[in-house]
Amino acid sequence: MKRAIRLTAVTLGIALLAGCATVSIDDALQETNSNAREFTQGKVEISRTQEQRERRLQLTQVLLSKPLSQDDAVQVALANSPAVQALLAQSWADIASANQTGRLPNPIFKFERMELNSEVEIGRLLSVGLVDLILLPRRMAISKSQADQAKVQLTSTVVDQVTQVRQSWVRAVAAQQSLQYARQVNESAQASAELARRMQLIGNFSKLQRARQQIFYADATTQLASAQHAATSTREELIRALGLDDAQAAKLVLPERLPDLPKAPRDLAQVAATATEQRLDVQLAKAQLDVAARSQGINLLTTFTDIEVGGRRDTVFDNASGTSSTRRGYELDIRLPLFDWGTVQRDAMNAQAIAAANRYDATTRGASSQLRESYSAYRTAYDIARHYRDEVVPLRQAMADENVLRYNGMLIGVFELLADARDQVASVINAINAQQQFWLADAALAATVMGKPTMPAAAMAASGASAASDAAH
Repeated sequence: MKRAIRLTAVTLGIALLAGCATVSIDDALQETNSNAREFTQGKVEISRTQEQRERRLQLTQVLLSKPLSQDDAVQVALANSPAVQALLAQSWADIASANQTGRLPNPIFKFERMELNSEVEIGRLLSVGLVDLILLPRRMAISKSQADQAKVQLTSTVVDQVTQVRQSWVRAVAAQQSLQYARQVNESAQASAELARRMQLIGNFSKLQRARQQIFYADATTQLASAQHAATSTREELIRALGLDDAQAAKLVLPERLPDLPKAPRDLAQVAATATEQRLDVQLAKAQLDVAARSQGINLLTTFTDIEVGGRRDTVFDNASGTSSTRRGYELDIRLPLFDWGTVQRDAMNAQAIAAANRYDATTRGASSQLRESYSAYRTAYDIARHYRDEVVPLRQAMADENVLRYNGMLIGVFELLADARDQVASVINAINAQQQFWLADAALAATVMGKPTMPAAAMAASGASAASDAAH
């Protein structure tokens, strides 16, 4: 009996020790808010009570009561989006699963009652897995590595969600701003088409001259329809990213224009100063490698055998003589590797370890390259947007002012003036596109610095080059 009590006490003590090493979701959220403060502003929280949900709903209502800035959009998404809350809850489940790895399986208690003539035998057996006890330190180490991996994955998920919100906000504001200028182009085209029709009626315009103005109006109408859909599409994309319901979506008001370009771009040296080991993708690959290495050690023994040890105490009652006797002892249950020597399992473990090691090497080697590519896209987008702001748009404005003077002096006609106005508006639209590409690249660069690359830098550079090409035509 004393041996069984001692075994139970030791088992409970070890289980209690394993439970003390767990990581809570609150610890993970605090670490995410600390490591990704630029993205979360320290406000990532999982809503578990009605009070928390109501408080976040009130925050959303306050932020939606005014034109929504980019930073406010991030806060609305973190506070209001069910998708974000679902991802946080899934991270909570992942952390709980990692903690479970470090727990010992519960001991097994067996009770037997056997009768033979006048004898009654009562058997009691308390058993635990001996291999589990031996490997408990390694199980706890694996649990810690998995919890660290889950925490890094949580931060990576939050960074990814915030980046998507930032880019959705940029696209929605830019589309809304482009729609305003598309309407101006359409109004100008409509006026020129109507004027051309009247001039043809009085014989001052040929059929070909009127057709030229009419086809431009037709094209402008098509472009306006496309711009209207783009504004609706990007707005709805932002609504989904923010997790707004119909009533909240109706209150969404965006700024009339994108923010101005910063006075100077980010410095390459400052961006490159981010240590490779601090990147989320490198941390995650390292955690996966650590888990694979530790798991290989713990699973090696279990591929051969499994052992359970138990303390037994049997009591035999002799009803005929009215006496009882007690037997004590222990049992060992050993799985014999007769049919399966575990070679396939060991091959799988070796393959997983090699894959994790190579993924870590690939991630480490590619980190600096991704950062340079993302910075190149950022700097290219900045230079193009600044070129439009400082060169193209002012030149177009100067040309427009000069043509107004020429028109007032009757040196050019109304159609030349309208054509110049259309060219000026087209340059402004291209400038908006260039500014949009910059803010998209800015959000992507911030994510890449953290180690969560999003939109390929090459695609952004191609978009910027396309905008420049359109301006040239």
